[in-house]
Amino acid sequence: MGIQLGDEAPDFTAETTEGKLNLYEYLGDGWGILFSHPKDFTPVCTTELGAVARLKPEFDKRNTKVIAVSVDPVDSHHQWAQDIEDVTGATLNYPVIGDPDRTVADLYGMIHPNANDTLTVRSVFVIGPDKKVKLTLTYPAATGRNFDEILRVLDSLQLTAKHQVATPADWKQGEDVIITGAVSDEDAATRFPGYKTVKPYLRTTAQPK
Repeated sequence: MGIQLGDEAPDFTAETTEGKLNLYEYLGDGWGILFSHPKDFTPVCTTELGAVARLKPEFDKRNTKVIAVSVDPVDSHHQWAQDIEDVTGATLNYPVIGDPDRTVADLYGMIHPNANDTLTVRSVFVIGPDKKVKLTLTYPAATGRNFDEILRVLDSLQLTAKHQVATPADWKQGEDVIITGAVSDEDAATRFPGYKTVKPYLRTTAQPK
């Protein structure tokens, strides 16, 4: 069985485009996003790595480090970096792991034999400061990811980790949130003054600061 929500993210040390990296040391007490791509010098991957490079300032604001991985070696990543910049206008500004022996891919279950028995699927793992896996996503090789959505999910994860709230469908930063059932009406009146009761089980409030 693959990695599930709440599991401890496997630690590893690997060679990257920014030198040798130990996952836990690199993340420190912050958040992390580890995402895989099937192969270098492929069209969808090129657009994705450029998209993440453009969004890196947004991840930085959220105390989140991004790391990419594929089964190609680091030398290949370095050669590919110019193509990424040519196509997307973004310079690679985060580490890309070279994983030719599939150590990281196997630790995280990124090889799905029924899809391809040698290449990684498009996996995303969001890792919390406690080094637990907070979110997993898996896309097929031909479908590019929406990294604005991953930012949105990260906002929700960080908010709900600090407050006893949940986020409704299509929620975006700054919109109203849902008070969890663990909070009594009495406590809600103190903690979330002016909250609204939509249904007995559905209470909304302004997003906590």
